[in-house]
Amino acid sequence: EFAIQSYVESFYKKGDKIRIGVGRAGNVIGGGDWAPNRIIPDCIRSWSKNQSAILRNPNSTRPWQHVLEPLSGYLTLAKSLNKSNELHGEAFNFGPNSNNEFSVKDLVYEMQKHWNNAKWIYKKNKNSNSEAGLLKLNCDKALSLLKWKANWNFEKTIYETISWYDYYLNNRDNLHDFSLSQIENYLVDLKKNTQNDIS
Repeated sequence: EFAIQSYVESFYKKGDKIRIGVGRAGNVIGGGDWAPNRIIPDCIRSWSKNQSAILRNPNSTRPWQHVLEPLSGYLTLAKSLNKSNELHGEAFNFGPNSNNEFSVKDLVYEMQKHWNNAKWIYKKNKNSNSEAGLLKLNCDKALSLLKWKANWNFEKTIYETISWYDYYLNNRDNLHDFSLSQIENYLVDLKKNTQNDIS
């Protein structure tokens, strides 16, 4: 963020045609993530083989949000920058409501509602001291200046995420259409819940 703001100050002063904004996202989840050492992909890999997932830090709390949330935030920021240069060089957090505090344990319990025979075991992480137990994002600035807020609650976020993986494992031929339908449903909910149109 400091590097970008220094770049803006050095080369792109307010009033230039080029406008730059900085966006930061909370813990992003959603279909298509297969990265190692990430809670949802690790669970899906284990559960699809009828194995127990390993939870290393079940009490760690994160600002979980569906991947479509920060993307809508970035598009909202870009749209606002296009209209005015007042936000040029500003940084914004995009994440769930600050009151939504859910742990890894909460996450897998919610996932279990949508996945048969989901099971897990706790295995203490030797490096757990190097990982923060609680992470939060203050998104008040995005709400105040961009009129942006998260659209899907925790339960909806988990449902849509697990639905994607379930569809991937069982109907892979039509995954493109299914992914597009999730985006379309998100946009409908976004307009209904926030009156924000990023289409």
